[in-house]
Amino acid sequence: MVLDLLVNPTKAEGKPWELFLLGAGYSFVAAFLALWIFKSYISIVMIALTIIAAIPIMRKIINNEEEKERSEKNEKKLLKEHSKAIKAFMYLFLGFTFTFTMLYLFMPSAIVERMFSAQLETIITVQSGGAPTGEFIGSLGIFSKIFMNNIKILLFCMAFSFFYGAGAIFILTWNASVMATAIGSFIRNNLFYAKGMFDYFQVTMFGMLQYLLHGIPEIVAYFIGALASGMVSFALMKHDFMDDKFKNILKDVAGLLAIALAIIFIAAIIEVYITPLII
Repeated sequence: MVLDLLVNPTKAEGKPWELFLLGAGYSFVAAFLALWIFKSYISIVMIALTIIAAIPIMRKIINNEEEKERSEKNEKKLLKEHSKAIKAFMYLFLGFTFTFTMLYLFMPSAIVERMFSAQLETIITVQSGGAPTGEFIGSLGIFSKIFMNNIKILLFCMAFSFFYGAGAIFILTWNASVMATAIGSFIRNNLFYAKGMFDYFQVTMFGMLQYLLHGIPEIVAYFIGALASGMVSFALMKHDFMDDKFKNILKDVAGLLAIALAIIFIAAIIEVYITPLII
């Protein structure tokens, strides 16, 4: 793939902004092609083309991390190396989110409705289930629902990554488009009431904080789960089942999953109890 030649996965971990630009480029090209060729199915085809473009780079990064497991024995150094991969994934995700948000904000309304139709339906379905109130007792049920839903998404990411290598990119790209739709919709609807530059800035910041404040930790947790599961998958393909190297990988994976669960728990607290107070 031509775009893959622009970025070396190993070097990109030290320069994650390259992956941000790559993610933004992937999603923009995918949206353009979907709008140009698949006008009746823009919403889904746009996501599919973005995923197809991103899979090679994600597979390479996961494979690189599995190779590090084989050569590096120091746990602290391994965690530091894994954090570079998670950071690279995060910048790729933010690139997707940035492009989708810009498309939502600046494309004509008729095109936006078609381009993000599936995402808008998803948001309406989620919102119909109730929104966080910030009241501790009344929000316990919502907290439990959000936490368990995020655990389910984490398990999906792990399953996709285990069985399809970089398959978790499907769920993560979809989440990027839904988050961008939510941010874009909030900003676009509230800019109607803006009367000056300060109002424009305030609406934009509130729109971003409302979803990114808890959304970024959630996505980090999903990437950690996908990385951990992908490492096990690559190790199994190389026939290291239950030897010393494979056991070391399993120990490291268990640590990564514990971190992912802790982050999901914190993200749910932010979404239910902190975000409503700020916004």
